[in-house]
Amino acid sequence: MSGVNGGNQDVDIDLGRIVSAVWERKARIIGVTVVAAAAALVATSLTTPSYRGETRLLIESRSPNLTGGEGAPQANDPVLDALNITSQAQVLQSTDLIRRVARELNLAELKEFDPAAQSVLPDPLVLIGLKQDPMKLDAEDRVIREFRDKLEVYPVENSRVIAIEFSSHDPKLAADIPNKMAEVYLEIQSGAKLDTHSETAKWLEPEIATLTQKVQEAERKVADYRSSNGLFQTTETSSFSAQQLNDISTELARVRAERANAEARAENVRAALKAGRDSDTLTDVVGSQVIQRLKEAEANLQAQISDQSTQLLDGHPRLRGLRAQLAGIRQQIGSETKKILASLDNEAEVSRLRERQLMGQLNGLKADSAKAGEEEVGLRALEREATAQRQLLETYLARYREATSRIESNSSPADARVVSRAVEPSEPYFPKIIPIVVVVSLATFILGCLMVMVVELFSGRALRPSALRDAEPEAEVEAAPAPAAPAETDAAAPLPIHRMQAEAARFSRPEPAHEEETAVAATPSEPEEPAKETPAARPAEERDVAAAGDQAFTIASVAHYLLRHGIPVAVGISPGGDEGSSASVMLAREIAGRGRTVVLVDMTGSACPTRLMADEPGLPGITDLLCGETAFGDAIHRDRLSNAHIIPHGASDPAQAMRGADRLTMIIDALADAYDLVLVECGPAEISGVSRLTRNELAEIVLSVPGFKDEDVATLVTDFETAGYRNVLVMTEAGDRRSPRPGRRAA
Repeated sequence: MSGVNGGNQDVDIDLGRIVSAVWERKARIIGVTVVAAAAALVATSLTTPSYRGETRLLIESRSPNLTGGEGAPQANDPVLDALNITSQAQVLQSTDLIRRVARELNLAELKEFDPAAQSVLPDPLVLIGLKQDPMKLDAEDRVIREFRDKLEVYPVENSRVIAIEFSSHDPKLAADIPNKMAEVYLEIQSGAKLDTHSETAKWLEPEIATLTQKVQEAERKVADYRSSNGLFQTTETSSFSAQQLNDISTELARVRAERANAEARAENVRAALKAGRDSDTLTDVVGSQVIQRLKEAEANLQAQISDQSTQLLDGHPRLRGLRAQLAGIRQQIGSETKKILASLDNEAEVSRLRERQLMGQLNGLKADSAKAGEEEVGLRALEREATAQRQLLETYLARYREATSRIESNSSPADARVVSRAVEPSEPYFPKIIPIVVVVSLATFILGCLMVMVVELFSGRALRPSALRDAEPEAEVEAAPAPAAPAETDAAAPLPIHRMQAEAARFSRPEPAHEEETAVAATPSEPEEPAKETPAARPAEERDVAAAGDQAFTIASVAHYLLRHGIPVAVGISPGGDEGSSASVMLAREIAGRGRTVVLVDMTGSACPTRLMADEPGLPGITDLLCGETAFGDAIHRDRLSNAHIIPHGASDPAQAMRGADRLTMIIDALADAYDLVLVECGPAEISGVSRLTRNELAEIVLSVPGFKDEDVATLVTDFETAGYRNVLVMTEAGDRRSPRPGRRAA
């Protein structure tokens, strides 16, 4: 902090002087602190202590279940609604409830609740007109006002419990008043239910009487209409005409069946006679008793003829007589068969006559039934009216019985119960002597020190002239040289690997030479063959590289170079396979650890970055994105150990994904707009295949070659330079392919 002292000279605060001033006045500060502590102790000791009691009510539905079964609790019960809980808390603070509690406990006689009536001296504020005279109010209003100041009612958060807190100088009152409020509240709620049931019963009595008369009139109209139109009923669902129609239909069906049976039997006998078949095959003929006796006589004659034929000749009179008897019996059997046929024909004819009679009766009943149906339309209307009136009457009767059963005082409990009664407190909640004395002492001590500091500052004794800028060397106040512009991309520009090595050498030296660095960055140099270079011919930039050593090829150096030059896209090539890909993962985590946004795109065949960074295998990635099987946002995932992001290898077929490789450039451009750096790890890719990823002129090639020999690294760099890639970075530090320990990054 600086200021002005006398003239325009800059001054600073002398902290030592301020501390000395406070120390010099320590006795005064401590004395004032002790006095303030003693005053606070005396004041709190003389203050009348206040005690607090608390009663808690649980709001729940307590309507008795008179149906005999256990009623399931209803989730949409309005009693359990949050707004109802808040409303009940306001009811507990109502003036009527407070007035009733004050009357029952005679609070108006206590000085604590009516200090104006018990005070001997007038209030000065009332005398000068700044405060209304409390004696102009009724005694009950003064008690209610004091009561409200000491009362606190609130619903407990995330519950159906309401807390009632009351503070008083008397510990017994602090417990009795909230308990009394809970009792009065329950009585009021129960009384409200009783009033509701009583009013319901009074309203239902005349309604039931009126409905009874309406039901009687409606049922009388139904009976009169039924008798006048002959719509008698045999059952609750069938009328007399319908019953007759049903009986005749049944009888007609039976007669038709008998006729069909008789006609079939007669036709069978007639066909047998025409065909000359033996009558023994006919059921109706065999069942006749006359036929059976004739058959028995025929059999006897046959037996006699057979017996006599063995003894007598065929022309014997006895044999001829027996044969004549046999022929007569057979004629009788034929005659009897014809009688049976005639009997069957007569039976069929009788059935036909009976059928015609029943059809006539049925047609008459149909006409009567049609007429009865038209008349039943009016009957059903009268019955509906009578049924509606009867159902309404039954409903009113059930409600009336329920209401009258709950008129008793104990039949309708309040929808709340006391879950915690207030007990007489043993310790006051105010004043807390020790905390108050400690706070007053600390506040007095701090205020005393602040006052001494302010006095010293305003008096100028704690200010001194600033000598810092006078002692600063002129070299330090000079402006830092502007950073060198990025090298051009023409053929004469130096490789980025040389620029990165030069920066590493500059950061590794204790005192960098700005002039030499600027000259190196501004002077282009043609790349020469390693065999033709001489130490004397090397530029200053390469001498810095030799001094830097291996520091130019570390993960940190590559990350510093990419961030310093604002490289949007970097393509990682790992000729060594998964070890180089692991180093690329460490590079992404290094950049994320420096507070930049970076995303790594896994274009390797082995999916090594996916295994190191993804939380679980099988996540959608770049192959799914190229195949169009996943959304762009679903393919981006967080690294499990850092703030970096990764687009995994994916689960789709790589061969099918490469058919959509033309979309890869658009994907990388979109990522470059959203991230500070897009790192595309291609694994051991060929130089010819990198051209699809380096259309961006600012893209860098990062060769991850941990463990490679210098000759192999030089050969790779030369191959990329020959292929036309001028922006090549080399990273020789190895990454850890094992599961790293928990942390933001590991390398």
